[in-house]
Amino acid sequence: MADENKKELKEEQEYTIKFIPSQGGDVKNIRLSESTLKIGLASLLAIALLFVGAFSYAVYSTFAVRSGVSEVRELREVNKIQQEQLLNLSKKANALQEQMDQLRQLENDIRRMSGAAPAKDGDAQTQQSPDASGSEGSGGDGTHDGQGGPVVQPDIQNVGQVLDLVEQGLAVRRQSLLELKEQLQQRQQALGTYAQSGLNMPGGTVPAIWPARGDVSSPYGLRWNGSDFHPGIDIANDMGTPIVATADGVVTTAGWNSGGYGNMVDIDHGNGIMTRYGHAMQVAVVAGQHVRRGQIIAYMGSTGFSTGPHVHYEVRINGTPVNPSTYLH
Repeated sequence: MADENKKELKEEQEYTIKFIPSQGGDVKNIRLSESTLKIGLASLLAIALLFVGAFSYAVYSTFAVRSGVSEVRELREVNKIQQEQLLNLSKKANALQEQMDQLRQLENDIRRMSGAAPAKDGDAQTQQSPDASGSEGSGGDGTHDGQGGPVVQPDIQNVGQVLDLVEQGLAVRRQSLLELKEQLQQRQQALGTYAQSGLNMPGGTVPAIWPARGDVSSPYGLRWNGSDFHPGIDIANDMGTPIVATADGVVTTAGWNSGGYGNMVDIDHGNGIMTRYGHAMQVAVVAGQHVRRGQIIAYMGSTGFSTGPHVHYEVRINGTPVNPSTYLH
């Protein structure tokens, strides 16, 4: 029984590690049992694995951080470029909006000078709001410039809305200008037909047509930076263009005027209404003659105070000049 226990309890093997100095001296021995050596080697292996894992993670984290920083920097640069592009687009949209407003104003001026009906804008951007009295228009004298509202930075959405409004306004302006062109062409053709054929237009004692074909070179009202008041409108065309009476009446003056009108014709239409036609090259009627609307009374020239061929056309009510545009149809 004792022999069997001795066999089972074999002595554990030991390993000796010797440290031999290079310069001589005592040799140092370290004895390690087999189990201790195994534990030590396992521990060293575990530590090595932990070190390798920690080092790999540190290297990965470093590259990841650097990559993230680089990506953030690139995103910031892209965002900065996009903001600059958006700002430039916003400025262009604002410029287009201002140009559309100027175009609308120009069309209104042309309509007013030509006597055409006011433009019928179909978009809210170009509609005039009523003033305090309820009438259409700004209701102001241009001396007030108050502004307000929240400060909102432009973004893709609101810049896009402005561009949409400009696009809508452009379509409205195009249609409106085409209608105006058609109206003016019809009037000029009608006037030219009557003037060239010598036919009288339908009678009436209220001025209702254009006195000549041509371009409005100077409107009624102040001009030359406010240094001169123009009591009529100037319609310019080639020398010799026919000038017609704008309503039935009696010629009261036909000939030279020393006050700057040159060759001039005045027609009394009754009820205090009188029309005047100045700067004619030649007068085709005489004082006391009855004329009909559309009848040729003179030919366009540049007599008197004039810079070129045109007719100066006035409408006077009880001797006071009024805006002839009201009577141009």
